[in-house]
Amino acid sequence: MDETVRDLYRDLVRKFERHGSRVEQMWRSLAQKQREKILKDASYDCSILEHPLDTRLGNVCKLIPEWNLRDITSPSSDSLLDILKHRATTLLQDQYLRGINGGPGDHEHIVDMMQRKNLQLVSASTYTNCYTLFFEEENYGQSFEISPGKEDEVLANMMPALQAQLMVPQAIGELILTRQNLLLQHLNIAIEHILDTSSTTRVQTERPKKPAKVATAALAKLSFHSSPKKLELSDLVDSSLDQKSSLEDYIHLISTEPTVLAHEVNLWFFTRPELVADEKGRSMPVHTDRYISEAVFDAVHSAIKTAAVWNYLSRLLALLQGSADKQLRAIVLQEVSNTCHLEYTRAQALLKRNVSAYSGGSKWFKRTSTVRKDGIVRVSMKRSPESLTVENPQLHYMLRLCQDETDWSGSALWLQKLEDLHRAHPLEIDKMSEREFDSLGELAVIVTFIQSVSSVVQLPEVNHKKGHMFVSGHSDLENEFRQLKTEIDLSEFAIPINNLLEPGMASGALTTLDQYLLEKTGGKVGFLYQDLVDDCVSNLYNQYEQQKAKASKAKADCAVPAAPKVPKSSIQQRKQKEKTRPAHSSIYNITPQADMPISDEQPRNGQETFEVKASTFDVFSSLLSRSSAARGSINWIAFTAAMTDLGFSVVPKVGSIYTFVPPEKVAVQRDLTLHRPHQSCIEGPRLLVYSRRLQRVYGWDDSTFVVRTQ
Repeated sequence: MDETVRDLYRDLVRKFERHGSRVEQMWRSLAQKQREKILKDASYDCSILEHPLDTRLGNVCKLIPEWNLRDITSPSSDSLLDILKHRATTLLQDQYLRGINGGPGDHEHIVDMMQRKNLQLVSASTYTNCYTLFFEEENYGQSFEISPGKEDEVLANMMPALQAQLMVPQAIGELILTRQNLLLQHLNIAIEHILDTSSTTRVQTERPKKPAKVATAALAKLSFHSSPKKLELSDLVDSSLDQKSSLEDYIHLISTEPTVLAHEVNLWFFTRPELVADEKGRSMPVHTDRYISEAVFDAVHSAIKTAAVWNYLSRLLALLQGSADKQLRAIVLQEVSNTCHLEYTRAQALLKRNVSAYSGGSKWFKRTSTVRKDGIVRVSMKRSPESLTVENPQLHYMLRLCQDETDWSGSALWLQKLEDLHRAHPLEIDKMSEREFDSLGELAVIVTFIQSVSSVVQLPEVNHKKGHMFVSGHSDLENEFRQLKTEIDLSEFAIPINNLLEPGMASGALTTLDQYLLEKTGGKVGFLYQDLVDDCVSNLYNQYEQQKAKASKAKADCAVPAAPKVPKSSIQQRKQKEKTRPAHSSIYNITPQADMPISDEQPRNGQETFEVKASTFDVFSSLLSRSSAARGSINWIAFTAAMTDLGFSVVPKVGSIYTFVPPEKVAVQRDLTLHRPHQSCIEGPRLLVYSRRLQRVYGWDDSTFVVRTQ
C-alpha cells in the first residue's frame, strides 16, 4: 500500500499545481446538491458518511470522519478546499505528523481512534515483529519484519525513530496508510468530477440519453435480404478495403475529435491488466495517474496497427486477384494466412482484456504478479468455464472465445452459439458492457473474413518459419514501442483524462506523442506502420524473384539467399527518410493539418440528393449535421429503416456485424459494413463513426436529403 499512497500523492500534487485555482473557483460556485453528487461519485459505491459520527459504513467514521456530506457540502463550507490544499501542498511525512492548521496528524488521529473508539486492524496478529517507517519520502510507508532473535539489537538501533514516532508497529502503520490512501484517492477523483461538472470550455462529454424503449427485441422483426451469390476474390478485396477504410476513418476521428480520443483513452485506462487481481487477490487501484500517458499511446497505437494489418491484407488480396503465377500466389497466400492469424490473435487478446476487466468475467481471471522480461503483464484463466454451461451460457461462450487454445474455427462455433442465444434471448446482450460487445464484434470481423477467404482459396496453415515478413516487422515495432511507452509524459494534456476535452489539449497530446516517437525512433508512429506495409509488399516480389531464380535450371548452381526479411531501419535512416516525405503523405497521420486534402477514396458526388420521408430525413439530419448540438441519440432500428427507405438491402453477418448493399440509384456502388451498437442505440462517439463512414463511402452530407413532398 505504501507505493500506492506515494503514487496517489504525486497524482494529487500534479493536479493541484495545474488545476488548483480553477478547482477552488469552480467548487465555490457549486450548489449543495452538485457538491453532494461530486462527493458521492468520488466515493466507492457512492457510499459516504452523512456526518462524522455516522456508523453505517463501519470503521470509515473512525478512519476519515472529515470526509462527510454535512461538513463538506454546505454552500458556505471551504472544508474540501482546506483538505485538498493540505494534502496537495504538504509532504506526506508532514501530513503524518501534523494536520490542517497544526491539528492532529494522521498518526495522532489513528492512535486516538484506537484508544478511544477501539479501532483495530483485522489482521493485526499477522504483523508480529513488523514495523512501518514514516520518513524519507521515497521510502515512506515501507514495512519490514525483524528476524527472530534480532529484536533487541534492531530496536536499539532504531530507538531514535521509535521515540520520534517515525517508526510504528505495522498494525498501526497499515491503518495510517489506509486513512491516507482513502483521502488521497477521494481527492483525486473529486478534482476530476469538479472539472467535469463546472468546465465551460471543454467539449461536451455527456452522451444523449437512451430512448425509453430498448430496441434489441424489435431487431428480430426486421426483414433482411441476404445475397445468395457465391463469393469471388473481388468480394474479398472489397471486404478488406471496407474494413481498412473504416479503421482509417476511426484514426481520423481519434485525431480530430477530442470526445473520441478521450473515450478511447478511458477504455484503455480502465481495462488495463494491472486491475485484474493477482494470485494473492491483489490489484492496483484504478485511480492512479501513472498509466494515463500509456493509455493515450495504447489508444492511438492500437487504431493505427490494426488499420495497417487490414491495409496489408487488402494489398495482398489485390496481388492475388491480379496474378495467375502459382509461385507468387503461394507466397502471397502464406502471408495472408499468417497475417490473418496475427489479427485474430490481436482481436482475441482485446476481448480477453475486456472480459477480464468487467464484473461478469473478472473473477475467472488472474494476473501473474511477476512481469515478463518483455514487460507484458500476463493474465490467464483460473479454471475451465464448463460449470457455466447452464448457469450463465453467455459468459460461458465469451470465456471460451478468450481461451488461448480456441482457434478461429473454434471461435466461429462459439460465436454462432452466442448468436443463437441472443436470437432466443435478446435481452442477454444488455448484460454485456459496451466494450465487451464491441470487442466481440472485432473478433467476429476477422473470423468471418478468414471463413470467407477459406471458401474462395485454399488457405495454408499458419507457418511460423515462412511467410512472416509482416508479422516479424509488426512484432519488432511492438517491442520497440513497448520499451518506450512507459517513458512518455503527456500529463500536461491528459491528467485527468477528460482534460483532453479542453481546447487544444487533445491536439497537444497527439503532437507531443508524435514528436516523442520521432525523437526516440526516428519516425512518427503512422509512418513507421505505413513503411512496414510498403516494404513488405516490395519484399514479396523480391522473394518471388529469388524463388524463380532458384527454380531456374540455368541458375541451378547459383547460391540463392533465403527469402528477405523486412530491413529494420536505424533511427538515423528513419529520420533522414522523414525529412524527404511530402506533406500529408501518411494515411495514419494523428496530427492532421487544417488544410489537409480530402482522401482520394472519398467520392466527389456532392450534388447527389434524395427525396425521403420525414422520419428518414430526421435520422440523416442527426447523423450528418455539422453542429454537435444537433446530433442526437438514434435508434438502430430507425437507422436501418432509413437505409431501407433509400433502397439498401440489410445483410446480417455474425453477431453485431451488418452489411448495407446500395441500390442502383446510389451513385457509389460500394457495400457498407457497420457494427450494430450496444443496446441498439447510436450515440456519443458512435454517432461520429457512422457519420464519417457515410461521408467517406457515399459522399453524403446534411444537404444530401430533402423531405419528400406529399
